[in-house]
Amino acid sequence: MPVSLKVLDESHQHEGHTGHRPGGQTHYRVYIVSEAFKGKSRLERHRMINQLLSAELEGGIHALAIHAAAPGEGGV
Repeated sequence: MPVSLKVLDESHQHEGHTGHRPGGQTHYRVYIVSEAFKGKSRLERHRMINQLLSAELEGGIHALAIHAAAPGEGGV
């Protein structure tokens, strides 16, 4: 369970780019803080999130920017 979670749909910023489609919902940015990330590398954190969202990523999300941190870490 995340301590904090913020999901932004940035599809409107990618009009005319590869993967964009009318109606959006193709480009997202996720800010997440979770105890589950303690002791994990950036790559491990991204893999955890990508695994959880695998169906969504296969079903039309073109891009996902991930900002993942453990509680007490800066930058998220």
